[in-house]
Amino acid sequence: MNSETVMYQQETVAPAKTSLNRDASQTRLIVGVSVPDSPLITAVIEHSRQLSEPYLFNHAMRSWLFAEAIGRIKGIDYDREVVAIGTILHDIGLTASVSGPNRFEVNGADAALSFIKGKGLSDRRAQLIWDLVALNSTPSLALHKEPEVAVGTMGIGLDYGGFGVKALPPADVERILSAFPRLRMKQQFAEACCRLVTAKPETSYDNFLRDFGERFVPGYKAVSTVDLLMNAPFDE
Repeated sequence: MNSETVMYQQETVAPAKTSLNRDASQTRLIVGVSVPDSPLITAVIEHSRQLSEPYLFNHAMRSWLFAEAIGRIKGIDYDREVVAIGTILHDIGLTASVSGPNRFEVNGADAALSFIKGKGLSDRRAQLIWDLVALNSTPSLALHKEPEVAVGTMGIGLDYGGFGVKALPPADVERILSAFPRLRMKQQFAEACCRLVTAKPETSYDNFLRDFGERFVPGYKAVSTVDLLMNAPFDE
């Protein structure tokens, strides 16, 4: 998620049409933030904890709490369980346990879908979870998708780069950071991205991993979309 693509236009998300608490009959408080509570969300939290290094798990939890806080402040109507699942699992494609031939967001989205399969979610809700995970690092698209995808991406972007942080009370932000500290996230996240770029450079050319490769990985050279056009097997 880079600064060029993430100039957050959060106000473009559709306003509430019905109830802000859709699909969240039970709630609980985590560091003062009201969040949906269900057996599936509990299982997702534990799954994320088992897969992720502590810094990455904390990032996922902060992203979820920030998403909930943003959704409440902006009065956006969304499926809170979908946002919880997608946001908490959004970076499992960066973990050692999740791999595949695609960019890490797609590998993670596929893994998230496998985890929730057979747990009572409709195809539509499962698709929203897949979209949130797959598109979370592409806000120029995600923010124009369904509210679930957009709100989750807002929370992730806030924790990644501080985008939209001024919309939240500083005390709320501090409570979340204290409960789920960043644990050298800047360095550890960059190192994780560089490992992926080094191991699978072909999955980095059309996404934000490219920025990490160009800055930190010696000898990295991305495929140019201009070259692809100019070298196409056509006369003009």
